[in-house]
Amino acid sequence: MVRHILYRCTVVTVAFLTSVTGPAPAYAATPHVLVANSLPVVISNITTWIVGILIGVATLFLTIGGLRYLAAGGDPTELDKAKSALKSALIGYALAVLAPILLAVVQGWVGG
Repeated sequence: MVRHILYRCTVVTVAFLTSVTGPAPAYAATPHVLVANSLPVVISNITTWIVGILIGVATLFLTIGGLRYLAAGGDPTELDKAKSALKSALIGYALAVLAPILLAVVQGWVGG
């Protein structure tokens, strides 16, 4: 019994040490230069992300508003909630259209 446990411990230890200390590929020391993008590229990337997020959220609100409107069944409070969600969707789409313009203004302020 003890011999069996020692054998298992030895096998596990050898397997672990073989995997940890095994040969690894050698890589040449190539220098990696990290270059930051210029300000117009950064602002362009931010514009793309902001517009995408705004369109996604506005579409979500449009879907929620439409479903609430369909499920309202004539209830005035549910109709008001649906109309509020649809207004929020319109505001989101308007912001998505205006985001490139606003970020161009910011780019002009910081001298990009």
